Amino acid sequence: MTQWISRRARVLAAGVGAGVLIPVLAAATPAAAATPTVSCTSAKAGLADKLKKDITAALATRKGTVAVGLYDRKTSTTCTLRATSAYDSASTVKVTVLATLLWDAKKHNRYLTTRETTLATAMITKSDNDATSTLWRQLGLTKIKGFLAAAGMTQTKPGANNYWGLTQETVTDEQKLLKLVTAKNTVLSDNSRAYILKLMNQVISSQRWGTPYGAPSGATVHVKNGWLQRSTHGWRVHSLGTFNGGGRDYMMSVLTQDNSTMSYGITTIQGVAKAIHKDLA
Repeated sequence: MTQWISRRARVLAAGVGAGVLIPVLAAATPAAAATPTVSCTSAKAGLADKLKKDITAALATRKGTVAVGLYDRKTSTTCTLRATSAYDSASTVKVTVLATLLWDAKKHNRYLTTRETTLATAMITKSDNDATSTLWRQLGLTKIKGFLAAAGMTQTKPGANNYWGLTQETVTDEQKLLKLVTAKNTVLSDNSRAYILKLMNQVISSQRWGTPYGAPSGATVHVKNGWLQRSTHGWRVHSLGTFNGGGRDYMMSVLTQDNSTMSYGITTIQGVAKAIHKDLA
C-alpha cells in the first residue's frame, strides 16, 4: 500500500521544502546489501588473517569507495576487496596502452620506433596525456581489445571516442596485468616486460605516491597512478604498484572513488599500502 504523509514529518533533504506531500511505501524496506569485506588467502600461517585485519583497520575511518587487490608470489597470498567493481581508469590505463603497443609490435616482429619510445616514456614517467592520446589513436580499439582478450582482462571496457581515461577497469583485471608484467608469459615478451617495469620505476618523484608508501627500503618499486575528478563520485584516485628484490615479489592495485579531494584519496591508498608492506615484511 502507498500512503501519503507530510514532508514535514520526514527529515528535510534534497532541497524539497516542508509541507510538500510525497509518496512513501508502507511495505517493509528491503535489507541493505552487505558491505563488501576484505578477503585474504595465504600459504603462510596467520598471514591471511593479519592482512584482512590490518587492511580493514586502515579503511575503517575512511570515507569513499575502495577496491583492493594484492598478490604475493612468495607466500601465495591473495587479498581482494570489491575485486569486480568497475572504476573510471584515469591514468592507470596508460600501463595497458603501453602493454598493447608492445604486444602489437611483437606480433609484427618489430621494435618500437624512436617516436613511440619518446611517447611511451612521457606517458608513463610523467603521465603525459597528449602522448597517451596519440598512442591510443594509433592503436585503435581493435588492437586494444585484442590485447585485453589475450591478457584475459575480460572486465576491462575501453573508453569510447578516444576518452581513454573513462576506460572501465577492475582490481581483478589490473592484477592480471601486473602479473603479466612481472613474470614470464606468452602474451608479453621478456623485453617488453622489462621495458614496462623500467618506465614504471622511473616515474617522476611527484607521482610516486600511493602503493609505494611504506615499501621496504630494499624493494625495487614500480608504480603508475591515476587521478580524475568528475561531477559524480568526486575524485577517482588509483595506484598500481609492483615490488621485488630482496626475496620480494608482490603487487597491489588500489582503486578509489567518492573522494572529497585528490589528497584524501591518496591518504586512503597509502594507509592500505602501509599495512600491506608491513605485514608482508
